[in-house]
Amino acid sequence: MLIRVVRMQFHEEKIDAFLENFHANKEKIRNFPGCHHLELWQDENFSTIFMTYSHWESEEALNQYRDSELFKGVWAFTKTLFAGKPTAFSSKKIVELP
Repeated sequence: MLIRVVRMQFHEEKIDAFLENFHANKEKIRNFPGCHHLELWQDENFSTIFMTYSHWESEEALNQYRDSELFKGVWAFTKTLFAGKPTAFSSKKIVELP
């Protein structure tokens, strides 16, 4: 299982456009083969910062999504709204406590 976090900062006036696009595509992303979980987070102290948190079956599954027309369309629109450079990282869970 691969955990992917993408941190994005938006121009304040473009947040509504981002959220509208995210909500229009979230089910397609979540139902993409290999995606097991998808969340959207907003920073508690900086309202222009959002993060996507997703679980992927493997790095290969994530890369298949990143090569898809779905991703290319969503990302092409999203990156026009950025106020700063996004950061992304992939991790694997080592320990989870109940």
